[in-house]
Amino acid sequence: MKATVTLSLAAALALAGPAAAQLPPSSDGYPARESVNFGYADVLRADPVYETVRFREPREECYDEPVVRRERGGGDPTGGTVLGAIIGGVVGNQVGSGSGRKAATAAGAIIGGTVGHRVDSNNGGPDREYRDVERRCRMVDVEREERRINGYDVEYRYKGDVYMSRLDYDPGNKLRIRVAISPAD
Repeated sequence: MKATVTLSLAAALALAGPAAAQLPPSSDGYPARESVNFGYADVLRADPVYETVRFREPREECYDEPVVRRERGGGDPTGGTVLGAIIGGVVGNQVGSGSGRKAATAAGAIIGGTVGHRVDSNNGGPDREYRDVERRCRMVDVEREERRINGYDVEYRYKGDVYMSRLDYDPGNKLRIRVAISPAD
């Protein structure tokens, strides 16, 4: 019971403190008040304020590079295969006799065709060399500069007096202003 009363009293004092707080009294004995009004000023000019921003951005850079290419000579070995098969068949036919003559002719044609193919593939002529162009690309970082508006230097007139402020935006023809009046003491 005693703890409840103490806790309640502490809570009441804690809440009463901010409620009793007030501005300090002014020199004439009355409580001080802030006098704030709002009005509109005529904008005389609003000049953009620029800043230079530097940044890097990736860009693909491509170029043509000359290259040398080689091609093996010779081309198609079909002629060597056919000629080898004919010569091998003739030799096989001459070597074979009786019922083995057909088998010797077939074996000679197969062996002759294989040899003719290899000879024609290896001795087809000199390699051919020619120049070509190959496209190559890579990513590079490019540094850029850009001018950006950082704010506006605004000149405005209120009740005959001219003022200047830097704002984050262009206010247009009229600027809403806050007028605070307080004693000069």
